[in-house]
Amino acid sequence: MGSGGHLWSVLRETRKAHCRITQFCAYNTTLDMKLLASLLMAAALAAPTFAAVAADEKPAAAPQAPKIDLVKGEASYTAMCASCHGADGNSSVPIQPKLAQQHPEYLVKQLQEFKSGKRKNAIMQGFATMLSDEDMKNVSYWATSQAAKPGFAKEKELVTMGERIYRGGISDRQIPACAGCHSPSGAGIPSQYPRLSGQHSEYTAAQLTAFRDGVRANSLQMNQVAAKLNDKEIRAVADYIAGLR
Repeated sequence: MGSGGHLWSVLRETRKAHCRITQFCAYNTTLDMKLLASLLMAAALAAPTFAAVAADEKPAAAPQAPKIDLVKGEASYTAMCASCHGADGNSSVPIQPKLAQQHPEYLVKQLQEFKSGKRKNAIMQGFATMLSDEDMKNVSYWATSQAAKPGFAKEKELVTMGERIYRGGISDRQIPACAGCHSPSGAGIPSQYPRLSGQHSEYTAAQLTAFRDGVRANSLQMNQVAAKLNDKEIRAVADYIAGLR
């Protein structure tokens, strides 16, 4: 409703109130016009104030995400991570995971959960505690920028079983295919599921066992899947993953 319509509405309500109080409603044009003139004057005086308030009430700018600093990321990685995970994120120690080309969101999540204790590892918790959220992002994005070196399967007799489980799951035991979340090539899905291809089979097997036994408890989904796998199946899947391209 425009300002004029609003003022007439106020005027009508004022007249109704007057009728209820005096129990009669003699139409008085002069009174109405005087009241309307007063209301118009008040509205005119208030307009600049309303305009000033409206001008001041500009929407707040959305906070900008901190920029990633790969130079700082490399420096932090070299100082804290390289001795275990390799100078370029390609660990040569089978029990230490390769980090190169891993999705940065996944790496940040793991560092945050090491720091909070949600994912248990005394050594990693010590390192993660020294990192701010900004440091974690810098390190993670730097590791992601490094090219992952391919791995290879070692146990030929288990490759067929590992491929069957990875690609098709085990339907009669309600074990889903790993490829459904981690993709057929093991590339994973950014922000959701980690890259697996080429990962050390020893590390993958250790993590699946930890999920199965409840030692690692920062992914309920993985706890539920791994709980249905036996040792041989875990070794088979882990070995197949190591050879994925």
